[in-house]
Amino acid sequence: MKALNYIALSLVIVGAVNWGLIGFLDFNLVDALFGTGSVLSRIIYAVVGVCGCLLYTSDAADDSLRVD
Repeated sequence: MKALNYIALSLVIVGAVNWGLIGFLDFNLVDALFGTGSVLSRIIYAVVGVCGCLLYTSDAADDSLRVD
């Protein structure tokens, strides 16, 4: 499970970098690499979202960062 948490964290960081690029530079890296609205782009967004939820519910998450 620890390896899964590291993979999930890595994907969430990639997602956060992408959102930072969108916010600061109006550049969407995922769409630039895989095409706007492509199936692969949607899969990547879904996987990053699932990883975020996994980290939120994970025992490895810091309880002080959880929102109850």
